[in-house]
Amino acid sequence: MPAMTSDTPMIAAEGVKKRFGANEVLRGVSLAIARGEVVALIGPSGSGKSTFLRCLNQLETMDAGEVRIAGEVLASTDAQGHCRYAPEAEARRLCRKSGMVFQHFNLFPHLTVLENLIEAPMVVAGVARPEALARAEKLLAKVGLSSKRDSYPARLSGGQKQRVAIARALCMEPEIMLFDEPTSALDPELTGEVLRTMRELAEERMTMLVVTHEMGFAREVAHTVAFMDEGALVAKRPAREFFADPGHERARAFLDHML
Repeated sequence: MPAMTSDTPMIAAEGVKKRFGANEVLRGVSLAIARGEVVALIGPSGSGKSTFLRCLNQLETMDAGEVRIAGEVLASTDAQGHCRYAPEAEARRLCRKSGMVFQHFNLFPHLTVLENLIEAPMVVAGVARPEALARAEKLLAKVGLSSKRDSYPARLSGGQKQRVAIARALCMEPEIMLFDEPTSALDPELTGEVLRTMRELAEERMTMLVVTHEMGFAREVAHTVAFMDEGALVAKRPAREFFADPGHERARAFLDHML
């Protein structure tokens, strides 16, 4: 296992390619994210953002390229062009370094809020129930939902469901948080409460990669903005610089449309 140093990226993706049949969704995407960095990944629908995110924790298997998590190889491509993943147990360990929050919450409808939070720590990570409960209670307080601990997801608003989903991901004590358009399924008035929770995580120096159409969040919270178009990452700059001048004609047209 390689030593993790202060300048080792938490995520280092090189030349990631992914094809669905004849459709080349990712065309050699490379992106490195430092510890504590917040990266907003933006671009038009269908540009490959969500697929790239899912390749970083093996929810999608990539066809070529390399992904390192905290300096350790999750997947790489050999000299013959075959993409190889780490052995199953090793890959699972590396993928557990990342917590994932989805667009549509993906909560278990038959479990209460508290049960949703403790399920993975107990079943996947082998955490004892008292410790899992303590983690869950602390995180529900963090996202302002202690009063909903015994509610079922059907009784929650969309914003509450997404905050539960964030707490559930954090219950596995990840080093990285991946967000796949976490506010796109929410009514505008509920978006703010989710973004506030994400802002607090950023202030706590959580490493975050956020696929988003929320330009305010990208401008104000992200350290870096990366822009994807047609399966390629075509622009990447510090957030303030990006919004002043993204350095790419397609990215400028996208911003003109969004702002």
